Amino acid sequence: MEPMLKRTFKLEFVGFVFIVLAGSLLHFVFEWSGSRTWVALFAAVNESTWEHLKLAFYPAVLFSIVEFPFFKDMTKNFLVAKTVSFYVMPISIIILFYGYMLIFKEDSLFWDILTFILAIAAGQFVSCRILISRKLPELIQKASVVFLVLISLSFLLFTYFPLHNFLFKDPVTGGFGIIK
Repeated sequence: MEPMLKRTFKLEFVGFVFIVLAGSLLHFVFEWSGSRTWVALFAAVNESTWEHLKLAFYPAVLFSIVEFPFFKDMTKNFLVAKTVSFYVMPISIIILFYGYMLIFKEDSLFWDILTFILAIAAGQFVSCRILISRKLPELIQKASVVFLVLISLSFLLFTYFPLHNFLFKDPVTGGFGIIK
């Protein structure tokens, strides 16, 4: 394995472990905080699919910030790699979760955890592939900034102003967003 690939794989694997562990903890942080409104920015506030997407997104963002100094001189695709992975993870969670629900017709903690792990693995794998690829065109680099801003704003806003559809509905309470 060439040095760049080996180093990238190791860092992305460390990121995978970090995101899984930190995301698992984030599931409980809002409740542990006494339901503090500002904690809702990054922690799940209910059992909706949307809130569970934050459990992958915020740890991935945090790890990317920590990881950046290791890549700044090695790749020109860092922002693209991370932005794409920030989309792959939640899209994978949605597809895998509703896919298994379609098959089994009921929620399962085992399948929920496996879905979370597989989605993070997919995001980190895609990130790794983009990081080691040749420099992507400038248009893609610029578009990744726009898409990064869009997904970040979505996660910041939709907890406080959730849409009223299946992604945002808490299956336990039937409510949306921060439920008191």
